[in-house]
Amino acid sequence: MRFGVIYTAFATLLLFSSCGGDYAPKPRGFFRITYPEKSYRMYNGTCPYSFQYPAYAVIGPDSTALAEPCWQNINYPQFNATLHLSYHVIDSKKTFNALTEDARTFAFKHTSKATSIDEGRIADPKRRLYGIYYTIEGNTASSVQFYLTDSSRHYLRAALYFNEEPRADSIQPVLSFIKKDIDVMIKTFHWN
Repeated sequence: MRFGVIYTAFATLLLFSSCGGDYAPKPRGFFRITYPEKSYRMYNGTCPYSFQYPAYAVIGPDSTALAEPCWQNINYPQFNATLHLSYHVIDSKKTFNALTEDARTFAFKHTSKATSIDEGRIADPKRRLYGIYYTIEGNTASSVQFYLTDSSRHYLRAALYFNEEPRADSIQPVLSFIKKDIDVMIKTFHWN
């Protein structure tokens, strides 16, 4: 009997304490992202190209086992992202065709997860700079890929990867920030 009284009193207290106050669902929260101020420095290494890259990024040689000379990584440590650059010498029309087809294949490898893949042409005859810029939308491993070439001797391919599970809505603000850096890189790119 005593247990029944305590149980009834507790249930009544719980019932009255849960009433009152309006409950509204809260929106999902995201981490606050602090963006560094845009500033750039020139990359003038031993490779046959130069460009401006962000001062808050770290550039260094690709250290993977298959890396070739003049393969570079531009790391964004604060955003957990890397822009991978791979350079090749064009020694024949066959090599050029194979490299450009590889770039297309790598970009369209994301078709199963992508909501769209857009191609933008790059053409600046004064700088002998041509290429294609791939914008890949959706929950894909890479959101931006492009290649640059002079169509005769030099070829550079780039791919941006975030080192985490791809969630387009979560990385979109950072992706927009980095895309501006990539635009600066392309606009200042020169073959040496």
